[in-house]
Amino acid sequence: MFGIIRPCAHSLPDRLHSEWLGHLCGLCLALRDEHGQAARIVTNYDGLIISALTQAQLTTLQRRTAGPCPLRGMRTAAVADGTGARLAATVSLVLASAKLSDHAADGDGAYARRPVAAGARLVARRWAARAHRSGLDLGLDTGVLLAAVHGQREVERAVTLGGSLLTVTEPTELATAAAFAHTAVLAGRPGNAEPLAEAGRFFGRIAHLLDAVEDLAADRAAGAWNPLLATGSSFAQAGVLARDAAAGIRLALDEVAFTDAKLVHRLLVHEVEHAIERTFAGADPQYYPPVIQPGKKGRQPKAPKPPGSGSCWWPQVELPPSTRGPIFGCAVASWMCCTCQVCCRDPYPGPWRGLPREGWCASCGDCGNCCDACDCCRLCKHCDCCDCDC
Repeated sequence: MFGIIRPCAHSLPDRLHSEWLGHLCGLCLALRDEHGQAARIVTNYDGLIISALTQAQLTTLQRRTAGPCPLRGMRTAAVADGTGARLAATVSLVLASAKLSDHAADGDGAYARRPVAAGARLVARRWAARAHRSGLDLGLDTGVLLAAVHGQREVERAVTLGGSLLTVTEPTELATAAAFAHTAVLAGRPGNAEPLAEAGRFFGRIAHLLDAVEDLAADRAAGAWNPLLATGSSFAQAGVLARDAAAGIRLALDEVAFTDAKLVHRLLVHEVEHAIERTFAGADPQYYPPVIQPGKKGRQPKAPKPPGSGSCWWPQVELPPSTRGPIFGCAVASWMCCTCQVCCRDPYPGPWRGLPREGWCASCGDCGNCCDACDCCRLCKHCDCCDCDC
């Protein structure tokens, strides 16, 4: 699972957390039902926002009972169903197919091997075809999404030092704007399409910027393309653009007629703003300095150990990232789960790609009264989104 919207379980009221989990599980099951078991690997936190947006505009809840699942402690649950979950699955699959194609074309990591790249291209074509069929059933032309994503490569080739970051983020903005706007069509509220497209455009901008910031150290070390390096933009410039986009989302959502906006407001306002601050606070260049001490005995150079690292916290974050195969990666993932690294360590290296990631509970220290951390309850009309006493 991936995405910039990763709310801590302790920061959401029980009802909102249940709804959020219901949309996540609904997305996973929609992928399984329409595209097969293998498609469930593209389940992602950001994709469920499509399902949540659709549901928030409807007058009746669309739910079904899901069977026991290990991720829910083998409990059943009422999960999202209907067109919203199907649209989220379609969008997630088409974007995943485009990303897989790009990895194969660029020869990233394991994709440099011809058999792996050939297999990836085959899977990408199948996913794109299945997403296209599902999109037609929902009235969505997935070709618009694919054209926007594939246009990213042309944009990247044309960008030069001193160019604008907004030129780089434009294809992502177009894709997310189309997906957000179509939720209004499915919900039968065409008047919401324009402001939702605006919110989607800003969300796509933020997602692209945060991804660029998080990958900067690894891309610099590996000599890979990165928007900040290609344009010569600073952390401060990226931060200003991301925060301005977050303010744009807040204003755009105020123009949307929702039936129940609590979860959407919490995810697209509170959690987006939190993701921005978390990313830029954790992306301090002094934490991942450009000049790395050389490794010993031919090993890859390593970044400084994070403070408070445990004796059993292995492997360390390495620059360039140390990639692992499927079997060894699964073994490392199991070890990191058993030693609580994915929960408590910040950052920890991804088991397969080796990129630094934030621990799931790294932000739990801020899970108190949300009104202490933001001005939502005083500045916006959705003042009951927090379910707090202020």
